[in-house]
Amino acid sequence: MKTIDELLAEGVSGKRVFVRADLNVPLDGTAITDDGRIRAVLPTVKALAGAGARVVVASHLGRPKGAPDPAFSLAPAAARLGELLGAEVAFATDTVGESARATVAGLGDGEVAVLENLRFNPGETSKDDAERGAFADELASLADLYVGDGFGAVHRKHASVYDLPARLPHAAGYLIAAEVAVLKKLTEDVRRPYVVVLGGAKVSDKLAVIDSLLGKADRLLIGGGMAYTFLKAKGHEVGISLLQEDQIPAVKEYMERAEKNGVELVLPVDVLASGEFPDLKTKAPAECITVDADEIPADKEGLDIGPRTRELYASKIADAATVFWNGPLGVFEHPDYAGGTRDIAQALVDSKAFTVVGGGDSAAAVRTLGFDENAFGHISTGGGASLEYLEGKTLPGLAALED
Repeated sequence: MKTIDELLAEGVSGKRVFVRADLNVPLDGTAITDDGRIRAVLPTVKALAGAGARVVVASHLGRPKGAPDPAFSLAPAAARLGELLGAEVAFATDTVGESARATVAGLGDGEVAVLENLRFNPGETSKDDAERGAFADELASLADLYVGDGFGAVHRKHASVYDLPARLPHAAGYLIAAEVAVLKKLTEDVRRPYVVVLGGAKVSDKLAVIDSLLGKADRLLIGGGMAYTFLKAKGHEVGISLLQEDQIPAVKEYMERAEKNGVELVLPVDVLASGEFPDLKTKAPAECITVDADEIPADKEGLDIGPRTRELYASKIADAATVFWNGPLGVFEHPDYAGGTRDIAQALVDSKAFTVVGGGDSAAAVRTLGFDENAFGHISTGGGASLEYLEGKTLPGLAALED
C-alpha cells in the first residue's frame, strides 16, 4: 500500500488530489456535535495543501436516498474544516455537476474544496457495478491523484471508496495508515492479557466479532443493551430490557465456546433499571433502581451497568496489556445512565495497557463525557470498519489501495 509520504515525495504541486475523507459527523440541525472525524483528516489535508496540491475533499454524511437532502448537507462540515485549517475552504453544492467542476477548476495551488454529500448521487452506493463505475468515472475526471483517508467507510464497496482508486494513482492517507497499524496490534502479536469490552444495543451487530475474538481475547466484558440477551440466555429475568430472542441460541453457543477455550466471558452482576426510557432531549431526572442482574423486575428495563459491575469490570481491565472497547455500557446520552460508560472509560485511562476505543458511539461518549483523547492509546474513527477488520474480513476500501 503506497503511503502519502511516498506520494508527496513524487511531487503533488499543482495536481488535483481527491481525498476520500470521512466527514460523517453527528449534527443537531446544522450544528456539529462532535468534530472528531473532521480533525482526524487534518494531517492529510494539511500535508497535501502545504505541498501545493489542489485538494478536493469528498465524503458521505448520513443515509440520504441517493438524492439531495438538505438535512444531510456537508456544508457544516466544510465550514468546520475551514475553521480548523485556518483557511477558506470552497464548497461545491453538488458532487460531479456544474458546481463541482467549477469549484475544482477554480482551486489554486495549496487550496482546498469540499464536494457535496457523495450519497446524493445513487451511483455512490449502487450494487450495480456499471452504475457505480460510471459515477467513479465522473469523480475521476475531477482529479489527478487519489488519497484514501476515510477509514470509517473502507468496509463499504462504494464508488468513491472502491472503484475510484482503480482509476487514479492512489495512496493511503495518514489516518488510514494509523488505523491499520493499530488494528494490527489487536490481531497480530497481541500483548496479553487482552481484554475486550463490548457494549451497544444489539448483540446481532457483534456476533461475528465475538465469534472471532473467542479465539483471540483473554476476557470479554459484555455491557449495553446486548447484555440482556446474554442474561436471558443464562435463564435470568430481564423484564422489558432490550432483548433479541432469536439470538439466544447463538449466544448460548458462544458462552459454551468461551468456557471451552478458556476465555473469561463476564456479564453484569447489577444494573440500573427503570420503568420508562429516559428523555434524551430534556435530560429530565430519571427514576431508577439498582437491582441484581438476575432479578430485574418484570416491568423494568436495564439502562446501565450498576456500581458493582463497574468495579468488577475495572478490576478485569486493571492488569490488561491490551484493551479494545467498542460500544457504550448504557444510555450514556442521559446523565443518570452515563456512569457505567464513564467508569469504563476511566478504567482505560487508569490502565497501563495499550487502549483502543473502537469508533462510533464509544468515541462520541469519550468526548461527550469530557475525557482527554490523548489519555487513550487510539480512538478509532470507524466502528463498523474496526469490527469487520477484527472479524478477519477483507475491507474493500483497503483492498483498493493495495498496489
